[in-house]
Amino acid sequence: MSISADEAQRVWQEADCLYDAREVEEAITVMADEIAARAGGRNPVLLCVMNGGIVLTGKLMTHLAFPLQLDYIHATRYRGGTSGGDLLWRVEPQLPVKGRTVLVVDDILDEGITLQRIVEWCRGHEAEEVLTAVLVEKRHDRKYGMAGADFAALEVEDRYVFGFGMDYKNYLRNAAGIYAVAGM
Repeated sequence: MSISADEAQRVWQEADCLYDAREVEEAITVMADEIAARAGGRNPVLLCVMNGGIVLTGKLMTHLAFPLQLDYIHATRYRGGTSGGDLLWRVEPQLPVKGRTVLVVDDILDEGITLQRIVEWCRGHEAEEVLTAVLVEKRHDRKYGMAGADFAALEVEDRYVFGFGMDYKNYLRNAAGIYAVAGM
């Protein structure tokens, strides 16, 4: 579903700010410390889930003061819409994950279908350990196959959110804060 830049601007102006940029940055710092305590010294592969995970991955990496490698995976269910469909695999990682600790970094854990399938992919490729990190985890009881992320910077109510990498109809990933669409 395509919208215009003017419509995206209207959605942004009417949205509720759940977390401002400072609050998000502070939460990422705390999460990075938790990740460092668990994965530091393990030579992990950070696997950025495109496109939503790109902002969090970039911010997170600057806080991880240990050797790691970065790769990405592009698997999506939304394709610009506001509800998910079948999982579409666009790009698989290029770095081998066999015998490695893998940290899958994504923007949001909503129902968890995409994240669970990526975790399964990593395990199927013989990763030693697979950890998950998300910027936002939604509070509801519709999780698929996983109780929650290993690391979640923030929690949000069950609304459609955007900003800091999360989009609204392919717009607003650049919003410096986390916003909930009014009426959704």
